[in-house]
Amino acid sequence: MAEHSAEVDPKLLEILVCPLTKGPLSYDRAAQELISVQAGLAYPIRDGIPIMLVDEARPLSDEEKTRLQPPASGAAPR
Repeated sequence: MAEHSAEVDPKLLEILVCPLTKGPLSYDRAAQELISVQAGLAYPIRDGIPIMLVDEARPLSDEEKTRLQPPASGAAPR
C-alpha cells in the first residue's frame, strides 16, 4: 500500500465539526487526523476521506490534550 495520503478538500474542513460535541476540529496533516480537543478524540482520515465516527476515533493522550488545549482566555498578560 502506498504511503502517499490524499489531501482533504479545504472547503470540507471548513464545514466539518465533531459529531460528538459539534465543536471545532483542527487538521493534523502529518498524522492525517481531525482533532477534537473538546471531545478528546482524533478522527482518522483515510484516502482523503475523514472518518467521522466516534467508534473509529482515537482517544487523545493526556499529553496531547494539554499540548493542544488553547490558552485560557481572560488571562492577564505578564
